[in-house]
Amino acid sequence: MNILKLNLDKIGISASVLCAIHCAAVPFVITLLPLWGLDFIANEWFEIGMICLSLLLGIWSLGKSIKSHRQFRPLLLLILGFLSIAFGHFSGISVTEPILIPLGGLMIAAAHLINLKYLKKCPVNNNHQH
Repeated sequence: MNILKLNLDKIGISASVLCAIHCAAVPFVITLLPLWGLDFIANEWFEIGMICLSLLLGIWSLGKSIKSHRQFRPLLLLILGFLSIAFGHFSGISVTEPILIPLGGLMIAAAHLINLKYLKKCPVNNNHQH
């Protein structure tokens, strides 16, 4: 069970970092995407899908982990990350989007990293690893 939690955090980190890179890079390379056959990456549904994947992984992974380590800091950071993404994506203020969305993705990745740190320190999980 602990291996599943660790893998979910690693997948969550990867998804969040990819989301942050995607949101930061697409505005700069959007004109080249069709030449490479990657124009689907600039699609809004692709972005929403990545956000939803990160949200589901975050809630599932951190929700299960909090029961073991009782630390709410990763969950708070996860919520702040998604609020940053939501505001950047849906506010209609074009200046905030390229800043807040990658920042939110990095906050979500940090939430997973902190969660992994707490899980490694957790005596309940350390007993189950043996």
